[in-house]
Amino acid sequence: MTVQVNTVQGKRTVDDLGRTLIHEHVLVGFPGWFMDARMPAFDRREAVARCVDAFQQLHAYGVRTVIDPCPMDLGRDVDVIAEVSQKSGVTLICATGAYVESMGIPYTFNELSVDQIVECFQKEIEDGVAATGIKCGVIKIATGEGLVSEYERKILTAAAKAAKLTGAPLISHTENCSCGHDQIDIVTGEGLPASHMIVGHSDGRDDHPYQKALADRGAYVGFDRFGLEMMIPDAIRMKNLKAMVDCGHKDRVMVSHDTVNCWLGSYAGGDPADLQATLPNWRMTHLFENIFPELKRMGLTDEVLDGIVVDNPRRWFEEAAKSA
Repeated sequence: MTVQVNTVQGKRTVDDLGRTLIHEHVLVGFPGWFMDARMPAFDRREAVARCVDAFQQLHAYGVRTVIDPCPMDLGRDVDVIAEVSQKSGVTLICATGAYVESMGIPYTFNELSVDQIVECFQKEIEDGVAATGIKCGVIKIATGEGLVSEYERKILTAAAKAAKLTGAPLISHTENCSCGHDQIDIVTGEGLPASHMIVGHSDGRDDHPYQKALADRGAYVGFDRFGLEMMIPDAIRMKNLKAMVDCGHKDRVMVSHDTVNCWLGSYAGGDPADLQATLPNWRMTHLFENIFPELKRMGLTDEVLDGIVVDNPRRWFEEAAKSA
């Protein structure tokens, strides 16, 4: 039977996903964003128009599906995501789940039991978010730098249990390429194979052995911050992505940019508009305009690159669905 995936416009078969980016954001707002009275009021109409334009540019490069893994506590607005999807022609998939304890909203899930959190995630996947009817297609998990807090362990455990019940795959946030193995340990400890998850932001340091070790365990490895060169140059990301292909792990690599197309409030106390000047390549078309052509010059073929953006996302959903 063909696997189907929840999108913000209803179910799609995995064969319909096509060229896919696995980690881009329509809208992000860090907790308390509305408290920064210096920032202008959120203009939904302008935000939607700006996002539609960006996703239409992406559509022109043949991208048909994008996963927006914004969790519950990071300004997620599934109505906005659905409107952008409908107007741009790009299929969007939204997420349930929660963010890093230090940057999220931990109070409620601290008070709930693991089973109650499982119920929350399952409800958003099977019934939809609140009264919208929009069903989540992936579960977001996240850990801080160097150590998984007890709260984060609780959320990862609940997410793994919900994934096992629903067949929705897991996509993670890691800080500075740390705790990827801890995430795999927690997920597999709940009886899921590592192939059920993408260990996100694994391209954030020059560490091919770490990246390879994640793939050796069967997890997908997120090279998903292309353009964010304030963290690490894209030249290093490309070198390590090629190394993953060369060592036999082309089927375990995922790519994206982790762009934020619209911010609620400020970013780290500053104006998000300043990021564009600082990071001119941090846009969703960067992979196709600059990175893929350079990877081809480095020896990667069109077949390999197509596999990374078409076959790998499809297989990830297929492998996750087997666990339900």
